[in-house]
Amino acid sequence: MNDVPSSTDLVLVCLIPQPRDLEIARVLGWYRIPLRHAPKVVFVDCLAFYQPASFGKEHQWMIEYVAPVRGVELTRRRDLLKEEIDHPRAGDEYYKIGLGDLVKLSKPIPADVWKRITFFYTSGEQVLCANSISDLLIGQARKDLFQNIGMERRSRFADIPTGDMAKLQQEFLQYILEVNDAVKKNDHAVQEVDFE
Repeated sequence: MNDVPSSTDLVLVCLIPQPRDLEIARVLGWYRIPLRHAPKVVFVDCLAFYQPASFGKEHQWMIEYVAPVRGVELTRRRDLLKEEIDHPRAGDEYYKIGLGDLVKLSKPIPADVWKRITFFYTSGEQVLCANSISDLLIGQARKDLFQNIGMERRSRFADIPTGDMAKLQQEFLQYILEVNDAVKKNDHAVQEVDFE
């Protein structure tokens, strides 16, 4: 039995635009996010991949795979996709998120009413229990799920003075709730990101 995600993981649900990108994640062990469109928090425990219509009728509009995050680095697109050095955005900066092995969920999480998703946050507990993507969205009523996850993760990567922890935790929680609320409202400013 695998332990990805664990119930206390901070999970970034993210668009995996094409089957080719899922294959890159599986074989090469990385996922890319354009810096100019990236969410504020990319240092998460796990990614959950939302598959759009490009995955075909049997696999579209659902999450079937998750992967643990092993590291994050900033690089240029041309260094990630060397066969596309003449691409118009070859010089743009991207987060390259290093991944562990892809894990297929025991049951896919279908989108129900949502079909346009780019990024939002959830917990490992929600991923493990969800029957639909709407079950992953956490609002004010369930904010306790994020109360400590974010700051525990953040404290691994930065020296934060003790007095600033409460303020940072509140800012982090507010940001996550705003992103999730925008997804609930189908706010296209949050959702439309050009990955190509």
